[in-house]
Amino acid sequence: MTKSELAKVESYLRRTFANHAITVRARPKKDDSAEVYIGDEFIGVLFLDDEDEDRSYQFQMAILDTDLEEG
Repeated sequence: MTKSELAKVESYLRRTFANHAITVRARPKKDDSAEVYIGDEFIGVLFLDDEDEDRSYQFQMAILDTDLEEG
């Protein structure tokens, strides 16, 4: 993903979740995915799907049992 794509997806996520602390960061040695953070906390991976003629992005976030117990 290009820097421009990362910025566009970051802007979209910030608007969608009403959270300006979300950042999308390129992954070292990977050009088909990026990491998503809220502040300094890693929350998931964003994958690029360009197999079809249309490009799309998939956000994947794991929620651990221990995370549910904190709230």
